[in-house]
Amino acid sequence: MDRPDLHALDSFAVVARHRNFRRAAVERGVSASTLSQTVRDLEARMGVRLLNRTTRSVALTDAGAALLDRLQPALTAIGEAVAEARSAQAQPQGALRINAPEPAIEHVLAPMIPGFLAAYPQVRLEVTGETALVDIVAGGFDAGVRWGESLAQDMVAVSLGPPQRFALVAAPSLIARVGAPTHPRNLLGLPCVRVRFPSGAEPAWEFEKGGEPLRISPSGPLVSTSPALLMQAVLDGIGFGMAFEEAARPHIEAGRLVEVLGDWSETFPGPFLYYPSRRTMPSPLRAFVDFIQARRAG
Repeated sequence: MDRPDLHALDSFAVVARHRNFRRAAVERGVSASTLSQTVRDLEARMGVRLLNRTTRSVALTDAGAALLDRLQPALTAIGEAVAEARSAQAQPQGALRINAPEPAIEHVLAPMIPGFLAAYPQVRLEVTGETALVDIVAGGFDAGVRWGESLAQDMVAVSLGPPQRFALVAAPSLIARVGAPTHPRNLLGLPCVRVRFPSGAEPAWEFEKGGEPLRISPSGPLVSTSPALLMQAVLDGIGFGMAFEEAARPHIEAGRLVEVLGDWSETFPGPFLYYPSRRTMPSPLRAFVDFIQARRAG
């Protein structure tokens, strides 16, 4: 049997992680047909089928699953060895892949990106917006962004900014029509627009005042996974909505929205950048962590 080369094994691992040739090809920067042929050649050299393919899906065979299980630690070790060698260079370079939910991208990461890329012009930043929790290691990401309650214990976490808060807002026209609530429980009888996560969960609205926490699940005419659609619905007077204060503030200052029950909205820690605990870090990630810490210190 011909000895498979590292490129072919790594290509197989990428496809196996994504269970999709097209998404794996985007990560590798090649065409799906090229990647498919690389894996077919690997199977031919090994004399065993590693993937079962249909027009709609890709699944690991038993042999493929066993190979991937053994390959992952080795490929990770090789990647860390290469990153360690690169970290010695004076100027960080290469890709930095970050997975983050859209609100964190819009309100926290976006203001940082111009300064970071200006400071490190040889770094290529790849930011993927995703609300659902993901395994950043299996997904091929260097780091992720989440709020504290979602962080795994085995991750290193770096605060990205100051505390945040949610604001309950409504259009003046809606308040004129149905009145403003004086207590969170009043919302149970008022029209509200709610966010639904891709998992199907609809998070309760959380309030707190004087150490008294309260969680309610109001109903209303609109539920969506799109923050932009929900904000537009609130602006159009369809219902009360809960939004990050950063997103609502420009509309409040312009008079398009009114904040209600502000005394029931407490601050909470902002999002964190998190990444696996490793002996060495890729130089782009180390540069980004240093940039964050310098920005916060300044």
